[in-house]
Amino acid sequence: MATTDFDLLVIGGGINGAGIARDAAGRGLRVCLVEQDDLAAHTSSASSKLIHGGLRYLEMGELRLVRESLAERERLLAIAPHIVHPLRFVLPYVDGLRPRWLLRLGLFVYDHIGARQKLEATETLKLAGTPLGAPLLPAMRDGFEYSDCWVEDSRLVVLNAMDAAQRGATIWTRTQVVSARGDGVWRVQLRQQGQTESREVTARALVNASGAWVNQVLGTLGVMPRQHMRLVKGSHLVLRRLYEGDHAYLLQDPDRRVVFAIPFEDQYTLVGTTDVPFAGDPAVVQISADEQAYLLECLGRFFRREITAADIVTTFSGVRPLYDDGSEKSAQRVSRDYDLELQKTDSGAPVLSVYGGKITTYRRLAEAVMQHLLPQLEMDAHDPWTATRPLPGGDIPGGDLPAFIGNSLQRWPGLAQSLVTRLAGLYGTRMALILGNAREMQDLGRDFGGGLTAAEVQYLVRNEWARSAADILRRRTRLWLDMPDSAVHDLQDAVTQLLR
Repeated sequence: MATTDFDLLVIGGGINGAGIARDAAGRGLRVCLVEQDDLAAHTSSASSKLIHGGLRYLEMGELRLVRESLAERERLLAIAPHIVHPLRFVLPYVDGLRPRWLLRLGLFVYDHIGARQKLEATETLKLAGTPLGAPLLPAMRDGFEYSDCWVEDSRLVVLNAMDAAQRGATIWTRTQVVSARGDGVWRVQLRQQGQTESREVTARALVNASGAWVNQVLGTLGVMPRQHMRLVKGSHLVLRRLYEGDHAYLLQDPDRRVVFAIPFEDQYTLVGTTDVPFAGDPAVVQISADEQAYLLECLGRFFRREITAADIVTTFSGVRPLYDDGSEKSAQRVSRDYDLELQKTDSGAPVLSVYGGKITTYRRLAEAVMQHLLPQLEMDAHDPWTATRPLPGGDIPGGDLPAFIGNSLQRWPGLAQSLVTRLAGLYGTRMALILGNAREMQDLGRDFGGGLTAAEVQYLVRNEWARSAADILRRRTRLWLDMPDSAVHDLQDAVTQLLR
């Protein structure tokens, strides 16, 4: 059996693993990333879809994390303007909760510590009698409006993996680590789903970025975990649209948590998240009745209209693998910062494990990983590079997505405006690889529903590691909410044909 040699093997295809693979490949390392399921199959596709500083982390004293997150917000907006968009948040003032002066002070700090350049500053609002206040209860008379960013979270993962591959990395999805031994270098047995035989790779170093499975992977590697981890479940509701407008709401709960209500896929409102301890299988996670009731009750304290379980279209949940510092903090107050643990086998083979982290700071986490590993690999510490290089499709002139959409509509005038707009917001400049010289919709082949054409499906299978209908609908296009079961079945047949 042939053995493939790498400098670095990254285990885990979530946002941290994909970001690390991209950074390392761009520095000239021979990189392999393996993921046991699809890219972003778990936590990285179950987020609140935000690139944000974490306003509530300020009152937890995590100033460094907030500063770093806010700086990253600007960088990601610049390198991925097709999937990262500015979003204005309305924060209603609630008498008896956080005092007005504290909110104003926190938002002032939020505006000034993160090198804000492109995003609008905070404003003090009168909500009563205004469109922003119209959906809210009469008691919500004033508040604040501030800026953060929305992100297509699973696409952020895929684009990092694509960039890594374009820079020479090998990406293997649906591939599991079966066993490993470190004898100076790592010798790792990998097995792809549906295969009986394994393949061996060698790597000078491993990165264990397997999220909720991080300590389990260390056990497979024969390395004793030295860090503790707390699994915290976050759940979301997808509701029929609650209000008009492109703004979001940040809702304060009496338990000092906050809940987001965010426009989602035009017709819906995304509500979340919860923070509850989790002790089950991270691959099988769903919202509990208590979590659902908690979110609905929070909405009921702010919105005029009655919101019930009948308004729920669907739900999703994810498990966050947070670093446990041994304190007695509640799940809500456990730090979202990351911690890196470098260990070696008796023979000196290094493995670096990633604990915690948040999607906003994935790129900085990857840089920190490289700072730890390059000396172990006795390689030159190449300068960090990912802060300014666009992700695939992100080389939009001036980062101006509306202008790019307008130009794209002129370039493909015979195609449905909704299709061109959607593709621009998912693929950026790479949409040309899907549309080519198409003059009319028929040129793109079969429409599976929602504007998903055969041309787009073919692109996703050939370029983005899509291997199932779920990969396409849930983690590449976000079309799963409106796709009938019959169309899903037909789409799966088409994907299977393309893979043969």
